[in-house]
Amino acid sequence: MLRADNVHKIYKDGKKELHVLKGVSLEIRKDEIIAIVGPSGAGKSTLLHILGGIDKPSSGKVFLDNSDFYSLDDVKRARFRNQKIGFVFQFYHLLPEFTALENVMLPALIKIKETGGKRPVVKNRAEVLLEDVGLEKRMHHRPGELSGGEQQRVAIARALVNNPKALLCDEPTGNLDSEMGQEILNILFNLNKKHKTAIVIVTHDKEIAKKAHKIIEMKDGKIL
Repeated sequence: MLRADNVHKIYKDGKKELHVLKGVSLEIRKDEIIAIVGPSGAGKSTLLHILGGIDKPSSGKVFLDNSDFYSLDDVKRARFRNQKIGFVFQFYHLLPEFTALENVMLPALIKIKETGGKRPVVKNRAEVLLEDVGLEKRMHHRPGELSGGEQQRVAIARALVNNPKALLCDEPTGNLDSEMGQEILNILFNLNKKHKTAIVIVTHDKEIAKKAHKIIEMKDGKIL
């Protein structure tokens, strides 16, 4: 479903080169929960960003449903990413002037401008997703009125609003205490069962990784 073939990533600073990914190949299947683990600097987040269409590989290809999305131009790839891939980051990146409901609706409102659709349908889906993450009573609050765990739940609902093929999570519990982190993980696993969305989680936490269907360990830009 989501596949990387021999992906390299090299960052250049003048004459210096930093080879962050060194021929990484992997496949994520529908419904799978994958944990990517490894020390800092192993290339985990870089790989996640390349899988999600945020950062271009220096060489190699990435396919989603057999579509090589790095063959698309920047505009088409951004549209593809909006419609097919959801992101959850360590930092929530919510817009402070909008309510939880409005934050969740935003990616879908962008989508309907491109593909058509109706705002009431988007609003209804956003409400259902906020109910799924336990925020039915908080959807009209702004981010500043929500706890860190609540803001991360809004971010998860936002990532799912366009019904993506894959949900990519970069240290999604990194800013939360252990109890709230476990709650977020439970939500992710329940959403995986309900929506059949593949989930990739980059984490330093081995306990989180143990609960995934598959663990991918990285070191020095390679999969061990």
